[in-house]
Amino acid sequence: MRITIIGGGNMGGAIAMGLVRGTLVKADEISVVDFSQASLDKLKAFNSDINVTKEAYGRVKDADIIIFAVKPWQIQGVMEDIKFKLNYEKQLLVSIAAGVSFDALNRYLKRDDASSLPILFRVIPNTAIAVRQSMTVVASCNASSGQEKLILDVFNELGKAISIPESQMAAATALGSCGTAFAMRYVRAACEGGVELGFYPDAAKEIVLQTIKGAVELLTASGNHPEAEIDKVSTPGGFTIKGLNAMEEAGFTSAVIKGLRASGVQDVV
Repeated sequence: MRITIIGGGNMGGAIAMGLVRGTLVKADEISVVDFSQASLDKLKAFNSDINVTKEAYGRVKDADIIIFAVKPWQIQGVMEDIKFKLNYEKQLLVSIAAGVSFDALNRYLKRDDASSLPILFRVIPNTAIAVRQSMTVVASCNASSGQEKLILDVFNELGKAISIPESQMAAATALGSCGTAFAMRYVRAACEGGVELGFYPDAAKEIVLQTIKGAVELLTASGNHPEAEIDKVSTPGGFTIKGLNAMEEAGFTSAVIKGLRASGVQDVV
């Protein structure tokens, strides 16, 4: 299976590196197109078998899967540049451009000479893809169930991937992509609180990170609702319930929900 990634920056480079660390694709089956020599050099230093090029989409014709790892405002130009090089009957086209709808992607790829519609996927990973721990959501258009499974398998190499309808992409972006930054902001706040309580910053961060990791593992292993685990440590009149009530009085839950709603905007194009 040959994969071409257009864009070798933070996200495209992380996808390439993550796939190399997995078992589904070999390094020499991955090609990355980018106009930044520094980005290409970084990938070559990671694994010299990765094919890299500054040429204008030289390996696109040979690919089974093409991943468009470019910014939303770049994807129209890129797709219009290469659409006549693509085989709509066989190639799977994956966009990670947030906010760009299937209607827009189909419009950018419209060809009067094409006998079929392009097989499209919208994929939203998060930055934890760099350590193969991304929560990735996938929506499809004009794809078979087998093709959907293949794309899920590819991104399950990079963490966990689930299939959702396009109508939920904006909400999933808020939860799973923007959500990484929200979690980081809690970590920062907790670390600052730890310093106020008397810890040095590095010690506070170590305590907070392991506590969060343990909480995630506990919920994953038990399958319990978070409130069930909260109840186990919230003894009557105890420290935990006092802290929780103080956070709620300051608007903790409502602030999180407001942040998610503000981030969960609809597709822009």
